[in-house]
Amino acid sequence: MSAGRVVLVAGMGDVGSRMALLRAARGEDVMGLRRRDVAAPKGVRLLRTDLASGEGLSRLPRRVDALVFCAAPDRRDEPAYRALYVDGLRRLMDACDAARVVFVSSTAVYGEDAGEWVDEATPARPPAFNGRVLLDAERVLSDWPEGVVLRLSGIYGPGRESMLRKARAGDAGAPRWTNRIHVDDAASALSHLLDLPHPQPVYLGNDDEPSLEHEVLDWVRAREGLPPVATATGPGSGRRVRNARLRASGWAPRYPDYRSGYAGLLDGAGV
Repeated sequence: MSAGRVVLVAGMGDVGSRMALLRAARGEDVMGLRRRDVAAPKGVRLLRTDLASGEGLSRLPRRVDALVFCAAPDRRDEPAYRALYVDGLRRLMDACDAARVVFVSSTAVYGEDAGEWVDEATPARPPAFNGRVLLDAERVLSDWPEGVVLRLSGIYGPGRESMLRKARAGDAGAPRWTNRIHVDDAASALSHLLDLPHPQPVYLGNDDEPSLEHEVLDWVRAREGLPPVATATGPGSGRRVRNARLRASGWAPRYPDYRSGYAGLLDGAGV
């Protein structure tokens, strides 16, 4: 995409705002949708729109070059998820004829929990309602000519520092595989998918190094000069997420592992 193109970003939270700024810096006409009136990021026009109810959709342009759906529900329950991700996505796609739609999903669509590797070819068998609803939303997009799904793993970064709090509190952690992506890398991956000439229908967004939770916590404690904590041993639970397809498309994370990402947070950078 290039200057003069129109990009609609549904959901101007942390990831959406950062991605919108990347596109605005390229001279594109970026419009962001939010439920509430807030200050607009530089170069971005905000439109008050409630995707769950449909309020404000009539004010949107009929044709846009790209639509990025990265909204988040205001409650963590199945009705709220379905109203936003399934019904809201369908309403928005009916309201706007976008040349390309990129939908932010989650690796929660996978059910593997014994340390298995997962990629785009792994069958999605979500064990919980959030993964099931997101998979239903992906199906809404499946017939779109240029519909792309980005399944993100756990997002971290400024303001998303649960691992740091656990380490400082002396949480021992568990032999559980964890997967993460820095919020800046999540935004850059979304922006990257807008520019691919012939994208695949699904990509996984993750850094290069799935890691056991207790290893991450131990590293943080050592980095901050805190004493080690005895950790449990045993077979690793959780799953490991491959980012090979996204990497092969030309994207590269700024923070390829937890050490590079959390070092920035601990040093006061990465904001």
